[in-house]
Amino acid sequence: MSEPVTNVVLGAATGMGAATARLLAPRGKLLLADVNADALAEIGAETGAETIRCDITKTDDVAALVAATGALGALVLTAGLSPAMADGRRIYEVNLRGTQRVIQAFVPALQPGSAAVCFASMAGHMMPPSAEIDAILDSAADVDFYDRLDAAGLDHTVPEFAYSLSKRGVIRLVQHHAAEWGAAGARLLSLSPGIIDTGMGQLEASTQPAMAAMVETSPLDRMAQPEEVARVAAFLVSDDASFMTGTDVLVDGGCVATNGPQ
Repeated sequence: MSEPVTNVVLGAATGMGAATARLLAPRGKLLLADVNADALAEIGAETGAETIRCDITKTDDVAALVAATGALGALVLTAGLSPAMADGRRIYEVNLRGTQRVIQAFVPALQPGSAAVCFASMAGHMMPPSAEIDAILDSAADVDFYDRLDAAGLDHTVPEFAYSLSKRGVIRLVQHHAAEWGAAGARLLSLSPGIIDTGMGQLEASTQPAMAAMVETSPLDRMAQPEEVARVAAFLVSDDASFMTGTDVLVDGGCVATNGPQ
């Protein structure tokens, strides 16, 4: 008999992570993780799920999460920082290097049918194509990563630029690691939300007036609700998406189609 699997939501305490946790709760054993212990306890009590505090920038925290998971069913990684929340380096450490750490750490937990969705952002699609930048992003795990950014004239301390680059990097991580996951019969995808009506989204909108204009000029002319993105994530880790892997799914109300790349 195969080992029972555990579904995991990382970044589950608030926003799109909490919305995803609510949708996955009826699907079996659920483990929720976040750095915000108080809010995590609340969503854990609401969904009846187990919880574990996890900072994805810390190798020991991620290893403890994998150990608590056992055999992986679904993994949805929503944890991340936006420009108004941290400096550029911290954004890279969480959004890009943290995501890479999680993707690699879960390989031993993979089973046939395991599936993961890593949250990127439409910001990764708004960047003009650049082979030079992509090559630097692909070196995110290297010790000289920040030196390479600086040498290319990319100030790694600028939060707005770091956010776009880090999310572009998440899309590329999924493309590169999909084959490794596929060898275990598992799937790996990224999901790029647009402008979402969450605490993080509202914070960014209050500091970046251009976001309102982007919403107004997008085909649907509104922010999304976190549940709208969570439903896509829940679909992607389900058997209904069994032939999808190694790709990004843009959930932005058409914003990139009308506003980007820039």
